Amino acid sequence: MTATALGEEIHVDVEPAFREDESAPEEDRFVFSYTITVHNHSGHSMQLLARHWKITQSSGEIQEVRGKGVVGQQPLIGPGQTFRYTSRAILDGPVGVMEGAFTCVDTASQRPFEVAIAPFRLAGPNQVH
Repeated sequence: MTATALGEEIHVDVEPAFREDESAPEEDRFVFSYTITVHNHSGHSMQLLARHWKITQSSGEIQEVRGKGVVGQQPLIGPGQTFRYTSRAILDGPVGVMEGAFTCVDTASQRPFEVAIAPFRLAGPNQVH
């Protein structure tokens, strides 16, 4: 999964995974990790300032999460560098969808910009839909 901004210069890869060891299906608790890698292919340093996630649960309920940075950081990502982190989402069923955006700033121009993150599926084992 890749999202682009700044003329194809910022890419976001997403790797979701079901966390069976942390889930409790009998309690409608399905835990997923997702590893995000932000690639800065631009010629400028950028800083990731905030995140916005929209999480659609199996029940259809939509949860929105906003906050400063990611995993307690507002990383500075230099030209040609990447930043990777892993976080978690807890769903009420075995399938869900996440999408969102990062609010960033080009540190040279101080120009803010958004990097959209295309929807990605969170699915437990043996889920086809």
